[in-house]
Amino acid sequence: MDMGLTNKTALVTGSTKGIGKAIAIELAKEGVNVLINGRNFEEVERNVQEMKSNFPATSPQNATADIVDRMQREALFKKYPDIDILVNNMGIYEIMQYEDIDDEIWEKYFRTNVLAANGLSKFYLPNMLKNDYGRIIFIASEEALMPSGQMPQYCMTKSMLLSLSKSLSKLTRGSEVTVNSIMPGPTLSENVQQIIEGMYPNEDMTFSEKEKQLMSTILPQSEIQRFINPIEIGRLAAFLCSPYASAFKGSPIRMDGGMIPTIF
Repeated sequence: MDMGLTNKTALVTGSTKGIGKAIAIELAKEGVNVLINGRNFEEVERNVQEMKSNFPATSPQNATADIVDRMQREALFKKYPDIDILVNNMGIYEIMQYEDIDDEIWEKYFRTNVLAANGLSKFYLPNMLKNDYGRIIFIASEEALMPSGQMPQYCMTKSMLLSLSKSLSKLTRGSEVTVNSIMPGPTLSENVQQIIEGMYPNEDMTFSEKEKQLMSTILPQSEIQRFINPIEIGRLAAFLCSPYASAFKGSPIRMDGGMIPTIF
């Protein structure tokens, strides 16, 4: 299906690996010129060259910046002042006990997972409204609605993103600009794959068997009983960025593998 995104420009934060990279790839498949973002210039440039090789009809660009840093965000704005799509994917997470989280950690998560995304959205949204077309997507988590208790500092920020998404969506009334959030469930990023392999280092098991054993033990409430592939999230994001998804406004879209119970 042609998503009608050819020659659109998208900034995907944290797009050198994991969910961000998967979203960048799926957008490039649709002809989008993706601005690849990360903090390490060489790593970003490797991804840009990979994107150029795999999708020669597009023009990926190097958007290296630590977007948590206000000055680096402003430099990014000067270099790329006008985009059609913003995917706020970059974020941090870590399993922590509540009693071990001090004010400095709370503030770090707020600055990284919320304020950085808000700063980008605040800059790019006015031009999207002026052009009467734009897409802003926040990558949240099922933990925003169903905290496990293992990462309270992370869950807090993901809940904030749902609220911010809805607040910004109110500003797009009557326009072809949309603001939405995606709530993925447990996802098979590179880090998660390493963790799974490390949990069963000497087991004579395939990775799929290790994954199923881990899911049945730790996440029995998952209905798919596997981790979500980042590409699946990328495909959903690409659709939400398309003109065909204009009716999604301020929507918290669940892609949680059945993790969150439905209450009617």
